[in-house]
Amino acid sequence: MSTPYPFTAIVGQDDLRLGLLLNAVSPAVGGVLVRGEKGTAKSTAVRALAALMPEVAVVPGCRFSCAPGSPDPACPDGPHEPGSGVSRAARTVELPVGASEDRLVGALDIERALAEGVKAFEPGLLADAHRGILYVDEVNLLHDHLVDLLLDAAAMGASYVEREGVSVRHAARFLLVGTMNPEEGELRPQLLDRFGLTVEVAASRETDLRVEVVRRRLAYDDDPAAFAARWADEEGALRARIVAARALLPRVRLGDGALRQIAATCAAFEVDGMRADIVMARTATALAAWAGREDVLAEDVRQAALLALPHRRRRNPFDAPGLDEEKLDDTLEQNSAEDDDPDPDGPGGGGRPPEGDGPDTPPQGEGGADDTPAQSVPEQGGEPDRGQSTGGGEQQPVRAGEPFRTKMLSVPGLGEGAAGRRSRARTEHGRTTGARRPQGALTKLHLAATVQAAAPHQRARGRSGRGLVVRRDDLRQATREGREGNLVLFVVDASGSMAARQRMTAVKGAVLSLLMDAYQRRDKVGLITFRGKDAEVALPPTSSVDAAAARLEMLPTGGRTPVAAGLLKAHDVLRVERLRDPSRRPLLVVVTDGRATGGPEPVALAARAARLHEAEGIASVVVDCESGPVRLGLAASLAGDLGGTAVTLDELRADSIAGLVKDVQGYSRRVA
Repeated sequence: MSTPYPFTAIVGQDDLRLGLLLNAVSPAVGGVLVRGEKGTAKSTAVRALAALMPEVAVVPGCRFSCAPGSPDPACPDGPHEPGSGVSRAARTVELPVGASEDRLVGALDIERALAEGVKAFEPGLLADAHRGILYVDEVNLLHDHLVDLLLDAAAMGASYVEREGVSVRHAARFLLVGTMNPEEGELRPQLLDRFGLTVEVAASRETDLRVEVVRRRLAYDDDPAAFAARWADEEGALRARIVAARALLPRVRLGDGALRQIAATCAAFEVDGMRADIVMARTATALAAWAGREDVLAEDVRQAALLALPHRRRRNPFDAPGLDEEKLDDTLEQNSAEDDDPDPDGPGGGGRPPEGDGPDTPPQGEGGADDTPAQSVPEQGGEPDRGQSTGGGEQQPVRAGEPFRTKMLSVPGLGEGAAGRRSRARTEHGRTTGARRPQGALTKLHLAATVQAAAPHQRARGRSGRGLVVRRDDLRQATREGREGNLVLFVVDASGSMAARQRMTAVKGAVLSLLMDAYQRRDKVGLITFRGKDAEVALPPTSSVDAAAARLEMLPTGGRTPVAAGLLKAHDVLRVERLRDPSRRPLLVVVTDGRATGGPEPVALAARAARLHEAEGIASVVVDCESGPVRLGLAASLAGDLGGTAVTLDELRADSIAGLVKDVQGYSRRVA
């Protein structure tokens, strides 16, 4: 086993270290989500935490880590008699993003269950993580069906494996730790709320701190064992402090005044439900224990709010996480705990950990691998001066209009792409539509088809009793139909004909609404813009809808309308994406008024470019942005060349009375 990077050797990243340490002190806090750019020691810190966790006592030979003093009565390896156990290190179990359902929850041998009535069960990662840490790197990329299983286990503290009426249950209580890069997409709100705390990490821009990060990392890579030995004393001291804080935790007093501050803070920031209040209370208690105190102070409540609330106050995918600290201080002051806190005038914490919360290291930085900052998106400033121009006919960006709920746009046919919520697809989950012979391990048994396959052979197999003689060749896998996520590629007209302020505000609002819809349906998105003489890829296909919204916000307008250039650029992007991810079907959304200009025969050239997409069967929709009393119908003509359909901005609204929900007309439907 390789030597992990020492937790105490990580440079800075105080919030990250504090969030992890508080969960080590009190697992009831509920885990931590670490958000940040690549190369900021996220994974390094999580893996290093395992070495600091106290050992756990388990029943000898139990694959499900039952506690000797109170074994699980429903344990598949049980029943266990209470008694002495053996101690082992707490486990850190990593859940790969591409793991199968059986790898996560465990596998049941259906053949033996049907033929012999035996529950032959192979435990999964949830069983391995019981009473330890379950770590999910890139948790935002986890497939929806695995997210559902995680949510169930986190809510119930147990995992259930069921196959056609045969079920196994075992305890699954774990510390959930996830890391993610927000550029690659956000989490589902349900899973986001399951993380007790969230921390934002970023690489330091200070030269001295970056030098120290590189120096320590190179020393570790040269000789991991020697490097770890140099930090052994600090690791031992921190481990002892965790044990002491755990012992103190039951004696920490959460007074009514501190509890009132917690409730008032959650109400002031309009968080949903009551989980935030409970998490804040547990976090403030853990902070007091970590500081060696038996009373929760105002500074503990403040720090708990900064860790527990930012990810719970978001209202839509494009709201930036975080708290208004001035509002937080005002709320705490108005609900001061003078009657309960032994030190009501104590320091407010200032958004940093109480003194002594971690090893003596510089305040910023990291100790992981590459420290290269990710490319940043320009800040979204205030409303620009509507009278200003950047020269050359280009006008400054305008803000998007208010987003709205859009109609369902889907790709026709039946796909086999990644799980999502847009188009019909063959999936592992959904309604059963038929049966087939299994390819590999059986995961979803079609009972009726299996019995039908085995029935004609019972006499030849010597059946004499009531049981059915089933062999592996008889087993049938259920085929299911659900929904998939698609690649939604936006091609947005940013030319002068679209540049009227009120009009472009409405257009951006429509695209923003479609982006929100793509976020909810688990799509990948890309953004191409065209104006002047050419088109550009403003955002390559990605899972980060946030990034697409940011690029859209800063989109300038002006110049001619090279529709053909935009469609040809889209054709190139889709060709590359087809090689990278052939199972993900694309949906082309062209937002334009259709008025092609610039160069010889621009309308005819746009039509020829559109027919390239039609020839390859690319599902498409044109959002017709033409307005005014005189309409040329050019966007509708372009949709015909694409083999798709056109919708106006008004028809795009889900509450529009223009008609029923429109499926995108694909090439196959046009041919039919």
